Order: sequence, then structure tokens, then C-alpha cells
Amino acid sequence: MDAKEEIRSLRERLNEANYRYYVLDDPEMPDFEYDAALRRLEILEAEHPELITPDSPTRRVGGMAISQFEKVVHEVPLESLQDVFSLEELWDFDERLRETIPAPAYSVEPKVDGLSVALEYVDGVFVRGATRGDGRVGEDVTENLRTVRSIPMKLENAPARLIVRGEVFMPKEVFHALNAARETEGAPLFANPRNAAAGSLRQLDPKIAAKRQLDILIFNLQLCEGRRFATHTETLDYLASLKFKVIPYTLCTEQTEIAARIAAINENRGDFTYDIDGAVVKLNDLAGRTRLGSTAKFPRWAAAYKYPPEIKETVLQDIVVQVGRTGVLTPKAVVAPVRLAGTTVTNATLHNQDFITEKDIRIGDTVRIRKAGEIIPEILGVVLEKRPEYAVPYLLPTTCPVCGAPVERDAGSAAVYCTGAECPAQLSRNIAHFVSRDAMDIDGLGSAIVDQLIAAGLVKSPADLYDLTLADVSSLWKKGDKAPRKLLDSIRASKENDLSRLIYALGIRQVGAKTGKVLAMAFGSLDALMAASVEDLTAVRDVGEITAESIAAWFRSEQGRHMVERLRAAGVNFTSKTEISDRRFEGQTFVLTGTLERFTRDEATAKIESMGGKVSGSVSKKTTWVVAGEAAGSKLRKATELGIPVLTEDAFLEMLAD
Repeated sequence: MDAKEEIRSLRERLNEANYRYYVLDDPEMPDFEYDAALRRLEILEAEHPELITPDSPTRRVGGMAISQFEKVVHEVPLESLQDVFSLEELWDFDERLRETIPAPAYSVEPKVDGLSVALEYVDGVFVRGATRGDGRVGEDVTENLRTVRSIPMKLENAPARLIVRGEVFMPKEVFHALNAARETEGAPLFANPRNAAAGSLRQLDPKIAAKRQLDILIFNLQLCEGRRFATHTETLDYLASLKFKVIPYTLCTEQTEIAARIAAINENRGDFTYDIDGAVVKLNDLAGRTRLGSTAKFPRWAAAYKYPPEIKETVLQDIVVQVGRTGVLTPKAVVAPVRLAGTTVTNATLHNQDFITEKDIRIGDTVRIRKAGEIIPEILGVVLEKRPEYAVPYLLPTTCPVCGAPVERDAGSAAVYCTGAECPAQLSRNIAHFVSRDAMDIDGLGSAIVDQLIAAGLVKSPADLYDLTLADVSSLWKKGDKAPRKLLDSIRASKENDLSRLIYALGIRQVGAKTGKVLAMAFGSLDALMAASVEDLTAVRDVGEITAESIAAWFRSEQGRHMVERLRAAGVNFTSKTEISDRRFEGQTFVLTGTLERFTRDEATAKIESMGGKVSGSVSKKTTWVVAGEAAGSKLRKATELGIPVLTEDAFLEMLAD
């Protein structure tokens, strides 16, 4: 078989496998077989780039980053729907419609809470995808939509031109996993799946969108050259035959049927893999739609029934405090089981101590509860007339419920944190931080490997990494893989890192990589830093009182001292290797912008710091110099506005040489 024929065969097999997995939810090809076929296709396409086509499965992993999204004028407007909030309003809509259409039939569909897009095909090939925007002008997000596996890249027996409309969403399971990962990274959490889907689809780098595992449901045929249809449901069946993933629908003719279907969707909403916020009622007859037309805002032939937020009463049986991977203590309400928005609720979020105090929530109270954004149960308030006599105000514990370390609350923040350096609840995130590039820079320890080490009981503290043996880590990779030995070499090499990296790696609150450098130069050794008082610490440039208190408290803690002694026993370097050749830049702050020819950013930073200077990431009135390379942007403009002296790279070199 020649390369062209093998590539064609591989594409067909992989596209069919994608369709069965992502649309039919009926996978046939084993994962290892799929991965092997995809890898073979990647190799062949690399050898024969002239044979790459837009429908290739290799295009779904994310292409080049996009500098900006181009505007797209929708050939067929993507109209929004009129919302109704009660059956009475829905029947008013029905009666108005019956004045023109005497015996209407309706397609009743779940209203997916996602991001509306239009997909355009020419001769069966996906050529463009755009967001709804204002309905008439959207944004071109074609490359990101290529990463949505349930969107077919090529259609068989398709018309010359086809435009369909669908709702991109993030499955609930993916949403929860994404937020769990973001919590580990210390990144802000997404409020709901819709926000997550919208943010993912508008990523400038399609590779990020590809990782978000977005999905789509097609709910309307916008344009189809050369074919005519009588009903909306006929178009949906046709689109399903083209292997689109189509919205489920129920055909109804009577108000009782419509009401029953709306109620059933609401009752079973917990069973959907996607989030919904209502039900859509659409006239099925396409000719009737044309006769009815649209108002300035909405089509007259459809309405979106929005489910009212369901609120119920239940009893708060207990408050359980959980410790997240970032060390934040989060109170969770345990409530008597109650059916809410299609699922049985037994827990609800209480956010933080301020939330509990503001609403005066106590164990034993009867509380009013609802689902925030139809996803997360939350307590709205207390039914005071039902409060039992034994109920007392609730306060979060003063020590961590997992490790017993003291807890702290940052000034101006509602969050309460565990201060334990070796708290098991934070172990995964602490190790991820410890091995990160700006910290100990241990290559080969991704989150999956870290979690396996923790699950096997091999690490209970970042210090345990230095006790790992080849036998411990070999089982995490295939036999013969060189990764285990490389990992141990990287761990060994990290022992020789500069003190500044170790200080940052310890994960002391308020201490970033730059503060780690300042402290290393100021004290010279970890032992000197441990012995420093709050007054000694605040005397150091850029170390404020809050940071100083945090540092002192960390080194006073039992867990902090235990980790330090473990690292000392492992032979980790405790002294600063940064030599200040002279102090010509002492008290001066530099900002680097643009591309430097003779230095990397890290090299230029090291030069400045070795002469006592500081490098900042932003321009302010406190900036002393701005070093501008090629393609300098907003920082250079701001420096000009503030009158900050700007150095070319040559001028900067002269300063270093003086």
C-alpha cells in the first residue's frame, strides 16, 4: 500500500472511531489501537505534508496560536429566543402562534447552557466555524472548533454548501475535573460549565482548547443548498444521518404534552451529561416559520421556557470542613436529603466563615436551599422561626482538621489557610510547586507521576523525593524506559541549586521567586534566614510586615522545621551561590521589554541581580531603568509616558562594562 492510500485508510478508520466514540457513545476501537493508528498517520503526514487535508484527525490536537479572532458576518442570522418563565406565558405564545398556524406541532428540546456557534461546510468539508456574537456578526473560531471531536471534519453525500447551528458545551464531568486541576494549580475556578466552555472556545491557543474536551449538540439547519425540507425534525434527522451529534427532541401537538415534556426534562436534568437552563419549544413546520417571521429581537415561532430556580427547605445536620489542595479550609453543609433540580442533594457549599456569619447559619437550622447556576447547591438563608434552642453560632476550627497545624487568615481575604508545610491534603500541590521550574526545577515529575508516588506511599513530603530509589520509580514507566533514571538524575542535580530556589520551593505564603532571590542575597544561608526575627526580615528590601510574619511563622512551625531538617539530611544546598560582584545597581529597579539579542531574559536578570539590582515585570514610578529590545511594546510606551529613562541593549551593555 502506498503512502497516499495508507493515509486515506487511516483517516477513514480514525474518523469513524471518533464518530462512534464522541457521537454515538459506542466505541469499537481499543485506545491503544487508536493511539497507534494516530501516531502512524502523524508520521506519514510529516513525511508527505502535501497529502495533509482539513479533515485529518491530526488537525484536532490544536494548530498554531491565533493572534486575534477575525469577524464573521453570518449569512443566516443566529437569532436569540424569547424567554418565558411560566406555563401561562408559554400558552400566551402558543395562542398568538395559533392565530396564524391553526394546528401547530412543536419540537420540544432541552436548552443546552453553552455557547452558540455556526459551522459551515463546502463540498462536505468543514471550512469555518464562528461564534454567535450579536447574531449577525461573530468571531472566527475555526481552529478551536476543529478540536471538538464530535464535529465531523468531512461529510459524506453532503450538499455543495451547508451551515448548521449548534451549542458548544463542556460536559459536567470534564468541568469538575478541570476545576479540580485548576485548584491544584492555584488558578481561579470557573463558575459553571458555560463560562468554562466560552473561555475555552475563545482561547488564542487551540492546543489549550483541545485539552478542554469540549462537545457540541446541533439544533438547527441554517442553510442547505439543493435540498428542501418540510419540518424542523426532518432536518434534524437529516443532520443525524450526516453523522452530526443532534439535540434530542420530542414532537408535541397538545399543551398537556408540551407541559409533560418540559416537566420531564426538568426532572431528569441531572441525567444529562451537559448543563441545561430550560426547554425550547419550536414550531415544527418550516413554511409556517417563514409566514410568522421575526420581531426585531426574536423569531415568532419559538420560545425558551426557563426553569424557575427551585428552592426547598431542609435541615442542616452538620458542617464538615474540607482542606483543599491549596490549603484553603472550606466548610460544607451536610443536609437532610432533598430532591432539587432533578437530583437528590445531601451537601451544599458554605463558602467561608464570612458567609456563615453573615447568614447566621447554625447546625440544626432549617435552611432554604437551591442550586446556584443549576450546578452547585447553596444555602440561601435560615428559617429562623424553626431554629432549635440548642443551635449555637458556628466558627471554623483554629487548627487544620487534617494535620493539626495552625490556620491563618490573610488580611483582606475571606479564605482561611492551613499553614502545615507537610499537610497531606496539600501534598500533591506542594510537590508540584517544589519541583516547578522556578523552584527546584526537577524535570520528569508531572502531576500524574506525583499522584502515583503519593498513592504508593512513597512520598509524604517534598523531602521524600530525595529518598527515592530506581526500584521505587521504575514501576511507573514501561520496562526499558530511560525516564526513571533521568528523573533520579534530575532530583540529584537539584540538591546543588542556589538557595533562592529552595526558599521559593518551600511554599511559604507571600514568598515568590523574586522574594526568594532577595532573601537569599540578604541572609546568605537558610540557617540565617531561619534565625531572623520579623524586624530583621522587614529590614530587607521588598519584604513587608505581612510577608515577614509569614516567613517567621513558617520556620517556627513544627512541620516547617521537620522539612528543613529532612532536606539538610538529604544534602540539599542551604547557601547562596549568587555573588554580588559590585553594588552599582543597588536600590535600582529595571524592567526588561522586547527581545534582547545578546541575552535571554533570565541571563539579563541574573546580571542585574548580581550587581545588587532588582528586575520587575511592570513599569511604575518606582522603575529606574527600562531596557528595550526589538519589538518592545506597552511597557516602552508606559515608560515614555512616565518619563522613565530607556536603555537600548548597547547602552545596557555599556553600563555593565563600566
